[in-house]
Amino acid sequence: MADIEQTARNGQDGRSEPYDLDAYLDRIGWKGGRRADLATLRGVHLAHALSLPFENLDPVRGAAPSLAPADLMAKLVHGRRGGYCYEHNTLLRLALEALGFRVTPLAGRVVVGAETPESRPRTHAMLRVEVAGEPQPWLADVGFGAVGALLLPVPLVTGTEFEGAGRRHRLVRLPHEGPLELWELQAHAARGGWSGQYAFTQEPFAPADFEVFNWFVGTHPRSPFTRRPYLQRTTADRHLALDGARFTETLADGTVTERTLTDESEARRLVAQEFGIEVPGGLALLG
Repeated sequence: MADIEQTARNGQDGRSEPYDLDAYLDRIGWKGGRRADLATLRGVHLAHALSLPFENLDPVRGAAPSLAPADLMAKLVHGRRGGYCYEHNTLLRLALEALGFRVTPLAGRVVVGAETPESRPRTHAMLRVEVAGEPQPWLADVGFGAVGALLLPVPLVTGTEFEGAGRRHRLVRLPHEGPLELWELQAHAARGGWSGQYAFTQEPFAPADFEVFNWFVGTHPRSPFTRRPYLQRTTADRHLALDGARFTETLADGTVTERTLTDESEARRLVAQEFGIEVPGGLALLG
């Protein structure tokens, strides 16, 4: 318990080196403004979502990834790697705060495939961002590894549909017995129909909370992220996913193609070419 508490206080390796905003913006290809306004929020969010892949290769190797700023910079910015929600949204939070935004980390329950939101623990991280001059805060999230993920932030309001970068989303409030309102992000499928992605309240969470969540999700034998490789990447016209040996490509019009990989060398080449990830040595993608 003492080790977990120390990790929660100081980061996984105890370091707290400065965050390099210039290097981050260069990595995601953002050449726009640096004011804490809506245009910057939207631009940086989209650039991040289209540049950095989602992957869980560290948990598959048996280790929770570090959330220390220096380690995030080394892995996602300077290295040929991606990460999962805690890494992506910590990296985005650091950037937005450096740009002058007020950011509150939130935690949600993934509801894709769930009977009820309460049947899942709060294992997903997202961000509540306040923008000067805007009447409501915004939901930002670059770490949801699914085809229904946000590419652009959306205002925290109900009763409105939002279309951004080819995807449609809306926020609804769910019946809830707790003292805080329960929100659900829903995505619209290309061929029709709304589906819930995750549910959350606006209760603020601290970095120490995510250190504990990260440790559990990244090391527990029952976590889906410790069992097999799970990679995602979104481009301007398609979404790619590798779930174990199954490679799926989803086009903007909803067309889906799948194939099963059977050769380790082919799998490593595909991950390098399609996801832009250098697979760590010693890790077998196909088991």
